[in-house]
Amino acid sequence: MAPMRTFTISTPEAELADLRDRLSRTRFREERPGEDGADGDDWSLGTPQPWLRRLVAHWLHRYDWRRTEAELNALPQVVGEFAGLRTHAFVVRSRHEDAVPLLLCHGWPGSVVEFLDCLPALTDPVAHGGRAEDAFHVVLPSMPGFGLSGPAPVRGAGVPAVGEAFAALMTELGHPRFLAQGGDWGAFVVRHLGLEHPGRLLGAHLNFPWAVAPPGLADPLSEATPEERETLERNERVYGADNGYYLQQATRPYSLGPALEDSPAGLAAWLLEKFHTWSDTRDGLPFTLDRLLDNTMLYWLTGTATSAARLYAESGAYGSDPGVWGRRVEVPTGIALYPREKTRAPRRWSERQWNLTHWAEQPRGGHFAAFEQPALFTADLRDFARTLR
Repeated sequence: MAPMRTFTISTPEAELADLRDRLSRTRFREERPGEDGADGDDWSLGTPQPWLRRLVAHWLHRYDWRRTEAELNALPQVVGEFAGLRTHAFVVRSRHEDAVPLLLCHGWPGSVVEFLDCLPALTDPVAHGGRAEDAFHVVLPSMPGFGLSGPAPVRGAGVPAVGEAFAALMTELGHPRFLAQGGDWGAFVVRHLGLEHPGRLLGAHLNFPWAVAPPGLADPLSEATPEERETLERNERVYGADNGYYLQQATRPYSLGPALEDSPAGLAAWLLEKFHTWSDTRDGLPFTLDRLLDNTMLYWLTGTATSAARLYAESGAYGSDPGVWGRRVEVPTGIALYPREKTRAPRRWSERQWNLTHWAEQPRGGHFAAFEQPALFTADLRDFARTLR
């Protein structure tokens, strides 16, 4: 096992020069008639050409990775091998020594960037409208196979392996007990921790309310209330029309990966579509182009698009396997439901599979809760943590 050590991000200038060269030589597809007008905001076939052109131009002419690199390097970092997987983490302690240890778990197509704008309020609540007892010692790892953790070199690096790596990381950092929070794949990692390490979790907090139908139901709608039926039918409309990415990454990630790792514009288009489609865009894109590119850079500079996509192939059991969903997490669990979340489960299903002690319905936000609505996300996490005292 490689010992844990401190880490500093240091990007060679040659890599940034290569990126600029590739962006300047982007081969855009042929424009469709009228695409620069009303059709420029039609996402039904994927990322619209005008959006991609604007993003590539911003990346090439206005974006500054060195600014982000300095921002990240201002945060303490560690890297090591935990349960056999290389894992990088930001370790941001609060000035309040009795703060609650908090593990934040991201998913795809996200990264640690999703949580950056939440860190000040989480670690220093007094300066951000909270109380000293609301403080957290934050541990923010990159999923093995993603971003600064680097490509996962071995098969089998699915959700259970990631969960074990994160449990080992928290042990090494001196946190025998902690609160775990996750969305997307991060929510499944939190579920693994709740099932396999329940004595270590103070609580589980999720913003991706995935659960499966009760066993023995040929038709999941047969016992559904009108409200539950509406939820399930919405899932089918939204997720059923947006399943192509999942099938590709779960079956042939090695065919897709080289295109994403060879073309920065291709990578940006693949990620941008999900950030736009899965976010609450009623008032426009809820994050800046710079933050969107910060996230993209963590895939590009580390060459992790392929291994991140491979997580879908490694973790199929987390869709419906009875070995995962036939058991109940008894750790106190809080769920925050955001109105534009792409997939959700009826509350009764969640209560069957989690010890649900906190349920909050938010007024704004989508799949990327911390990224889109950092204030709402932080406030709800504080509210849940208070119930655990």
